[in-house]
Formats: sequence, C-alpha cells, structure tokens
Amino acid sequence: MTARTMPLHDDRPPPARFAYDTYTWKEIVHLLVNLPMGIVGFVYAVSVVSVGVAMTVTVIGLPLLAMGLLGARVLGRAERARARKLLGVQVDEPSPMPGQRGQGFLGRLWSNLKDPVGWRTMLYGFIRLPWGVLTFAVVSVGLFVLWPVLPFIVRGLTNADRAMVRGLLSPSDELERRIAELESDRGVVVDTAAADLRRIERDLHDGAQARLVALAMGLGLAKEKLLEDPDAAASMVDEAHGEVKLALQELRDLARGIHPAVLTDRGLNAALSSVASRCTVPVKVTADLPARPAAAIEGIAYFTVSELLQNISKHSGARNASVDVWRADERLLIQVWDDGRGGARLDGGTGMSGLADRLGAVDGLFVIESPEGGPTTITAELPWRDRSTDAAPGSHKVRG
Repeated sequence: MTARTMPLHDDRPPPARFAYDTYTWKEIVHLLVNLPMGIVGFVYAVSVVSVGVAMTVTVIGLPLLAMGLLGARVLGRAERARARKLLGVQVDEPSPMPGQRGQGFLGRLWSNLKDPVGWRTMLYGFIRLPWGVLTFAVVSVGLFVLWPVLPFIVRGLTNADRAMVRGLLSPSDELERRIAELESDRGVVVDTAAADLRRIERDLHDGAQARLVALAMGLGLAKEKLLEDPDAAASMVDEAHGEVKLALQELRDLARGIHPAVLTDRGLNAALSSVASRCTVPVKVTADLPARPAAAIEGIAYFTVSELLQNISKHSGARNASVDVWRADERLLIQVWDDGRGGARLDGGTGMSGLADRLGAVDGLFVIESPEGGPTTITAELPWRDRSTDAAPGSHKVRG
C-alpha cells in the first residue's frame, strides 16, 4: 500500500448498435439539450466579456469581469454534471480558487482574472452555440429520416462532445492534481508540526520542568537548614544534585527527539547506527550514500527509521532486523526488514499511517509488505535534494 493512490476512470461508452437502448436515448437527449444550454452559455460568455472589456475604462469593468469568471465556474459545474449523467464522462471537478488571505483587493482581483478554469469555461460556452445548433438539427431530422443509422451518427456527435468536455472542462491534469495534493500535504505538515509542539510541551511540563520545580524547593529547604542542621542540608543538596542529573538527562533525550546532535555533526550514517544500537533487536545497518542529502530530507529519513525500529522493539517479536539506505537517481531509498510475526498495516495503530502522511507531504512513498507470520519489509522513498555547500561534509559508505 502506498502513501498516495490515484483514482482511475474507465468511461468508454459501449459499442453503438442499431437498437435504441438506454445509452443511445441518453445521448440523444444530451444532443437535443445542447441547443438551449449552448444559448445560455453563449449569451453569458459574450455578455460578460463584452461588458467587462467595454467598462474597463471605469473602475467596475475588471471587477465585473472577475465576477463573471466566477460565475462561469458554476456553468462549468452544471455542464460537467450533465456530461456525467447523460454521457457517462467521469470528469473531476477543478480545484476551488486558492485562499487569498492577505492579498488585498487587487491581489484577489488579479487571481480571479487569471483563473484558467473560468476562461476555459467561457471558451466552451462561446463555441457551444454553433455546435448546439448543428447537433439539434441533425438529431431532430435524424429521428424522422435517418432513424435506422441514427445511433451511429449520435455516437459520433457525442464523442465530439466528450472530447470538448475533457479538453475544456476537465482540470489541468497534472497541475490541478498537484495543487490538490499540495493543499492536502500542507494540512498534514501543519497538523504534524502542531502535534510535535504539543508533545514537546507535554514532555517539558511533565518531565524536566517538574524536576526543576522540585529542585528549587529542595534547595530552598536546604538553604533554610544550612545553619540549623548542616548534615540535613548536605543530604538535601545531594538529592538536588541527583535531580539535576536526571533533569539534564531528560533534556538530552528531549533534544535527541527534536533533532539529535549526531545527525547534525556526523550525518545520517552515524545517526542510524546510533539509533540501531538502542533497539532491543540486533540490527544490521548498511548505508551507501555518496554525499549527505538536504537537512530536511536527512531528518525525515532519520525519524522514519527511528520510528520503525521502535515498532520492531515493541511489536514485532523479531530476532533480527536490518536497515538499508541508498541513493537511486534522484531518490533516497530506505528499507527496514525484520523476521518478526508480520501483520503490519497502515491502519494497525503503530504510527504507520503517520509515517506515510509525513513522507507523502514531501512527495515520498511508503510501502509495507508484511504477511501474517512475517517477515516484514518496509520501503520508504524520499526525493533526493543536495545539501547546501556550507553544510557539514558527510561520510561515505558505512557498514554497521
């Protein structure tokens, strides 16, 4: 299972036949309705463009044109719904207009004026009137004169309709999908950052902060007893010294959870060997990287392996595990294997779905192969980005 899947549509019509089946009658209805819908779309497109352009000499011309483009989106939605209902064309809805906070009136106006979806819908409405006249005339006459072969004529005309709908009313395939993915990924990144901040706040409040408060109280009591009972004061200072050590250790663990020093100083190879040494299962680490990737990619790779090794320690029942990291073209690949009981899933409650979301937010992939009884092989893939020239140099091939 991957972090992201793409829907597939098969909306090809069945072969045309001489018989007037339900599909043929839907196509006939669609072609007859082309005329009234063509009139509406043509009148709307011509009115909006002509009035908007003519009034550009005033302050309301461009706002009217921008509002007209927003209205064209509504007409496009109606035409897509008609094509889905009568022609079986599976056309995705374009992405909504992006958020425009902080742009000001002129920024919002310019965004609306350069909306490609609105302009394509205007063009669609403009060319549909002559096409609607043609299809209405051919089908109306054909019902009385050409009815034996009309299903084949109708199929040819509706195929042209399907091409126009896909060409002018469909989203801009890659661009629109990319916008939708980025909007989704941005939400994942924001939610993940908020969860990390809450975790850090909770760890500080329940751990180091509580110990420091107890330390302050203990030192206050020791200060009061310093003259009255020096031995008791010395004992309190010793206890406070132990609390200081524990607080420092908790702060180190927290800092390691945010960004380990070994990752910054020595790179991914050494950091993975370090995290593997803390796993309760023997782990063989093989990292073959010609250079260090960008810091963000390096950090995501480290925390992905760290989370997977924690899952192996807690849930797998494995006797052995391995981590392999290498670069293939412009991708950083990570493979974590264990000989445990298997059964790992994205919805298994072990943080797998969170890892998939984090990788998906940076155009990564997350694939799980874990049959019941094992073994489990998890492959993570990240885009490779070169580290800036002022970054610390990375080590080469390391085996552990």
